[in-house]
Amino acid sequence: MALLETEKLSFYYPGEKRRSLNEVSFSVEEGEFIVVCGSSGSGKSTLLRLLKREIAPHGRQEGEIRYKGKNIDHVEPIQRAKEIGILFQDPENQIVMEQVLEELAFGLENIGLSTDQMRTKIAEMAHYFGIHPLMEEKIHHLSGGQKQIVNLASILLMEPSLLLLDEPTAQLDPVSTKDFFHMVKQMNEEFGITVIMVEHHLEEALPLADRVIVMDNGTVIFDGTPKEMIQRTWENQIQHMLPYLPSTSLLYLSYEGKKNVSEIPLTVKEGRRWAKSLNIVGPKIQPEDQSKINEEDRPILQLTNIHFQYERTNPKIIQSLSLSIYPREWLSIVGANGTGKSTLLKILAGIERPQKGKRLYKGAPYQNPLVGEIGYLPQNPKLMFLHDTVREELEACLPHGRGQDWLQELIEIFELKSLLNRHPYDVSGGEMQKIALVSLLLSSPSILLLDEPTKGLDPEIKEQLGDILKELQKKGLTLIMVTHDIEFAAKFSTRCAMMFHGELTAIQNTRDFFRGNTFYTTSINRVTRGLMIPECVTLKEAMEKWTR
Repeated sequence: MALLETEKLSFYYPGEKRRSLNEVSFSVEEGEFIVVCGSSGSGKSTLLRLLKREIAPHGRQEGEIRYKGKNIDHVEPIQRAKEIGILFQDPENQIVMEQVLEELAFGLENIGLSTDQMRTKIAEMAHYFGIHPLMEEKIHHLSGGQKQIVNLASILLMEPSLLLLDEPTAQLDPVSTKDFFHMVKQMNEEFGITVIMVEHHLEEALPLADRVIVMDNGTVIFDGTPKEMIQRTWENQIQHMLPYLPSTSLLYLSYEGKKNVSEIPLTVKEGRRWAKSLNIVGPKIQPEDQSKINEEDRPILQLTNIHFQYERTNPKIIQSLSLSIYPREWLSIVGANGTGKSTLLKILAGIERPQKGKRLYKGAPYQNPLVGEIGYLPQNPKLMFLHDTVREELEACLPHGRGQDWLQELIEIFELKSLLNRHPYDVSGGEMQKIALVSLLLSSPSILLLDEPTKGLDPEIKEQLGDILKELQKKGLTLIMVTHDIEFAAKFSTRCAMMFHGELTAIQNTRDFFRGNTFYTTSINRVTRGLMIPECVTLKEAMEKWTR
């Protein structure tokens, strides 16, 4: 008997004629690790929320969900609460208590465990996850990665049979992401917990999965093994799915063409094993270096010896930081959670005022936000929304005297037409991110400050976003981006910097930056470095350099 089944499951949101889910049928065996992927708005998050009945969206459902052979609505609520756990994209949305120990105990208290039982369970879980030093810490002092680990531990204390994950690493740095995926796979293998993970970033997720379910327009268009999904996508040249494939697999397929499915590498280890057998003569052409900065230009934005702390008694978030931004460049800032990246953007935006140091825009000092000149996308785009519909939100951002043509063009580019009558809060995380970006681009700012702009975006939309921003950069836009998305930064940035303890420890052109890093680098670089082949950072660079 399957642990979970859906049979012709369909769902309509209130007032919508189009189905968000359209006769979705699949089954999940106990102990499986399943990755669900697909474009933004394809129904992935809706499906996950329907499986967790306590947070099921309002609307009309057709078809059936069965858990352990029984209609899920007929399962006792306390059994559902204990046995089906869910982890959200944003760790802040799941935390209810102020202290780590209180957070871990919250679920156990609600199912009536005694104090002694809770102590035993929490002690065991804390040691397993290595979070025992954090027990007395306030939650708001933790990094994003630590918060997500606390959330996962809180769920696992309930001893679930099924763990639902909705893009759980979207706000984690690359090192924390690897640690988190390793931990989830360990739970799956050592304790037999069944995992269904909605994920856009398949580079790390696919090697862990037993099955991949691909969704499009509310329907399941593929259900099979990761390598079968990669082979079918490549052979049929399903263009909108190509960006989903791991870059290691794409490198192999681009170079070797169609091969037996079992030979397609999923991991860096498998990719290096294949790459060692190659005989690469040398570069066909020298790739164009788009990262050169004309330092004869005056910086458009400057910070000099900046120091910042939120409270006098707290440690400094930013210290002795100096930075020059040149016109028409794209600077990406990477680093671990909690190192001051988002605070730096707020200082550049004029939202936070440093205690010491200078900041200049076009040579002149400024203290407050420069509306229309510097656009700022916060990590949580909900903070930007004030109106009841997406249409009203976008029209309110259109500058006076500016025609509707630019608005309509952006609506088409970002595929927002079907969302215009929806409330900005009633869309997926990726769709919310697109709405926020369009709101900013409508005012045509000179500088765009982006805090995790690819968070929640599917790979296809990310490619489109990168291309759009690159075109705007050529037309004069300057971009400063804080990101955990290493592959995106490597493909589109001109310069990159590493943030560490409130300082920028390195600012280099993109290719040199990623070639010098161990953890903060791309899968292609990990595959190609140290072998008898030209070292590359991106797939594009490999295709330009490699020849037989």
